[in-house]
Amino acid sequence: MSVPTPAPEAPPGQPKKAATAAWIGSALEYYDFFIYGSAAALIFPEIFFDESDPATATLLSLATFGVAYAARPVGAFFLGHVGDRMGRKKIMVFTLVLMGLSTFLIGCLPTREQVGTLAPVLLVLCRVLQGISAAGEQASANSMTLEHAPATRRGFFTSFTLSGTQGGQLLATLVFIPVAALPEEHLLSWGWRVPFWLSVAVAVVGWFIRRNLDETPAFERQTASEGVVKLPLVVLVREHWADVLRVIGGALIASVSTIFTVWALAYATSDSVGMSRTAMLWVGALANVVALAAIPLWATLSDRIGRRPVYLVGAAGSAVTMFLYLWAISTGSYAFTFLTGILCFGVVYSAANGVWPAFYGEMFATRVRLSGVAIGTQIGFAVAGFAVTFAARIAGPDGDDWSAVALFTAALCVPPVIAALTARETHQVPTERLGERAAEEPARPETVTA
Repeated sequence: MSVPTPAPEAPPGQPKKAATAAWIGSALEYYDFFIYGSAAALIFPEIFFDESDPATATLLSLATFGVAYAARPVGAFFLGHVGDRMGRKKIMVFTLVLMGLSTFLIGCLPTREQVGTLAPVLLVLCRVLQGISAAGEQASANSMTLEHAPATRRGFFTSFTLSGTQGGQLLATLVFIPVAALPEEHLLSWGWRVPFWLSVAVAVVGWFIRRNLDETPAFERQTASEGVVKLPLVVLVREHWADVLRVIGGALIASVSTIFTVWALAYATSDSVGMSRTAMLWVGALANVVALAAIPLWATLSDRIGRRPVYLVGAAGSAVTMFLYLWAISTGSYAFTFLTGILCFGVVYSAANGVWPAFYGEMFATRVRLSGVAIGTQIGFAVAGFAVTFAARIAGPDGDDWSAVALFTAALCVPPVIAALTARETHQVPTERLGERAAEEPARPETVTA
């Protein structure tokens, strides 16, 4: 096998610029995505679904949260193909604009009282557009930062993608705290729309940040020396199928996030527990503040000792700490809930969340990296998105069987553990040699010059 040409060094400052663009873009993108989660748990059951059956209305509202995750694999196949052929930057700009537009439109939708069943149909359509956008966002930002980063600090720089998502979730939570505190009449008439309308500013700011970012040295080297892949999916399945399966299994760890963010919020504010909306939103806000610090620290540790051990701490530890968090909610103790929430989501889950951008991205060669990460993660995330709906079902008719939900979440942490145990350790592999074990055969006809 020929020795790959070393990837050219990124221009001075480009790794930081790419990481900053990934952080801010992901924060703004996932602000849009997570305000939907808060609204689905707290508001949408009353304005888009039949109020005569609150339990069913909540279940249907949470199901619309999962719809975007179902749309993600479709978006991943398309956006991954385009990103591996045309570059990472184009996808990063496109996804941001699409997310901002679809989120703004949600804020403009008529309610069920105004147009009947058309209201939830339009809501689902906008949610699908959000899912398509999110499918390409993380994978493109992840590939951009990984391919710009110094080889010895890929974990640290790629972690900005995920700390950005936590920043977006924090921003969404902080915006919803005053909105949730509005009088019921104002909240249900116009208050809930304001966070969605703010997505216009989100899209504009993100576009200005990302439009001047350079394409990655690794992608440019690939294009200049070997050409782009005509059919990335074919190469991906032929040469990287095992790693795609690992990423799918690993991506199930996102179930911890969706259960924590959506189901636990709905459970804590239900009649059976009776915690206030504002108090529970503050749990999420403080947990995300801690995560913003923990994610780059875990990622830096992975640059020193490897991706696998850090990821395993996050995956296995999340199964235990989620049990503690849901138990704390069931006791009605605010102090216990705050403590376990920060431990679970802010500290332990951040170990897996901060490392996976480098861990997954390093499994693939440059020519199919965006496709591999996008398709693998989005199939796994699709399951994670509907974990909220399954949790609502297995929680029983009263929605208060927290132990069943905790065991369900723990079961979803098992595939990520298996994926990490069977994966190669890649933290010391040069960037230009990533994925080469899976691609030892000579180039096939699918590769064409740009």
